[in-house]
Amino acid sequence: MKYGQTASSEQLTFLGDEPTTKPKQAVPIYRVSLVRESRLHCYHKQIRSSADASTLLHTYLADVDREHFVVLMLDQKNKIIGINTVSVGSLTASVVHSREVFKPAILSNAAAIILAHNHPSGAPQPSQEDRVLTVRLVAAGKLLGISVLDHVIIGDGTSAYFSFADEGLLERS
Repeated sequence: MKYGQTASSEQLTFLGDEPTTKPKQAVPIYRVSLVRESRLHCYHKQIRSSADASTLLHTYLADVDREHFVVLMLDQKNKIIGINTVSVGSLTASVVHSREVFKPAILSNAAAIILAHNHPSGAPQPSQEDRVLTVRLVAAGKLLGISVLDHVIIGDGTSAYFSFADEGLLERS
């Protein structure tokens, strides 16, 4: 059958010498879209440094009691397109998959992202798992053409944070 032609609801199939009819299988059709849940007022519409990202993230993650992994989605001028919570975990960990991190970035046509999560313990120093995850997500971003500008870990207070980019731990190409 060529493109543009219509087909009947049954297809004739020959098994041995006897023709049989077999109904066609239905294929689901999907539409993927972003849904705006709310808005967050912030002082920095454009992210120029890890301190800007930290200020926004402290506001967004204020009063959470478990680890939240979030993605800041940015346009070509590092203006914030949106924030997406990828995972909510326990007191010490959250499960993060590359596909879930980049899905909202792709849907929002983000040019770059900033990875972020909080440490409910209050100490923003990265764990070995944080370092491994960052390397994996930077590699996925390179493959997709979406730059990972930083991975910021938020600690206690209004100013405690750790930036992979500031510490030279973020591999860029």
